[in-house]
Order: sequence, then C-alpha cells, then structure tokens
Amino acid sequence: MNPTIQEFARPSVLRSVSSDPPFSYPVFRIAGGQVLVTAVVAAIAGWLAGWHGVWSGVLGGFVNVSAGIVFAVLARLGRSRSAVGTVTAMIRAETGKIVVIVLLIWLILTTYRDVVHGAFFAAFVLTVLVTQAAILIRD
Repeated sequence: MNPTIQEFARPSVLRSVSSDPPFSYPVFRIAGGQVLVTAVVAAIAGWLAGWHGVWSGVLGGFVNVSAGIVFAVLARLGRSRSAVGTVTAMIRAETGKIVVIVLLIWLILTTYRDVVHGAFFAAFVLTVLVTQAAILIRD
C-alpha cells in the first residue's frame, strides 16, 4: 500500500466524539418555563378579569403541562434499541399528548362556564411556544 494513501486512510482524531454530551430532552426546563408563563398569564388575567381570569390562565397552562407529563411518561415507557421501535414510541407518545390536550380542552370548556377564553387560550398558546423554544435551546 502506498504510504500517502495509508496516511489519509486513518486521519487522526483531534477530539473524542464522546466528549459532546448526548442530546437530552429538557423536561424540567420545559415544565419550569410552562409554569412560569402560566403564572404570568394568570396574574395578568387576574388583574384584568378577576378570579375567573386567574383560574382560566392556570387551566390553560395546565393543559400543556399535563400533556407534557403524559408525553414524557409514554416516551420513557417505549424506549427501544431499534430505530423502528424508537419512532413507534415517539409517535405513540405524541398521540397520547394530543389526545390529552383535546380531552382537557373539551373538558374545561364544557364544564367551566365562567372561563375567560382570552386568558385560557393565551396561556395555552404561550406554553406551547415555551415548549418549542426550550427544545431548540441546547444545554
């Protein structure tokens, strides 16, 4: 074998690939951000609309916090070593999350007659945005 080819066949590694921490799902950062946003929306809604505004903001944030918990539990239970198993587990977890969101929104809007819709949906949408932002930010 030509010495020049052998030199390029095995390039030296300057740093170990394992020195980068593996990507982890930031559960506590997501839940903390969601709780913080929920508290801010509930405080503003309480100032503008009273106690029903506070509860509507809390319930809007609760929908996504509880859906995130369901997602984390289902994703953890479905861990697999194969790519197909991993994708299946993630689809199952995301489906569970969507089902929880739909059921909770339906339950809250049909049972809580004095819901302040603006506060409820503002907290809901902002907690969704916090979730996406927390996932995009690396540790």
